[in-house]
Amino acid sequence: MPAISINHIEKRTTSTGGQRAFIVGTRVRVQDIVADHERHGMSPEQIARDYPHVSQAQVHAALAYYFDHRDEIQRQMLEDERYVDSLNAGSDKDDH
Repeated sequence: MPAISINHIEKRTTSTGGQRAFIVGTRVRVQDIVADHERHGMSPEQIARDYPHVSQAQVHAALAYYFDHRDEIQRQMLEDERYVDSLNAGSDKDDH
């Protein structure tokens, strides 16, 4: 039986010029799946229900990618959190 290879993850350049891992054919980032799984305690089945255009296989592939590239994804998540914090800090100044 021939080997079957299905690639569910692709790297894309974002609007800010950085590289991020996405589920192929979607706008769902690997880090979005990781956040739902690790921070919100959702199972892969629950995540697939929340993203009806994403299969359970794609969710599992995203989690597998994360476990193989944990430092990269965690760094990107931290960068995004800091970016949001800086935007919020800027909007706080506008309120005064």
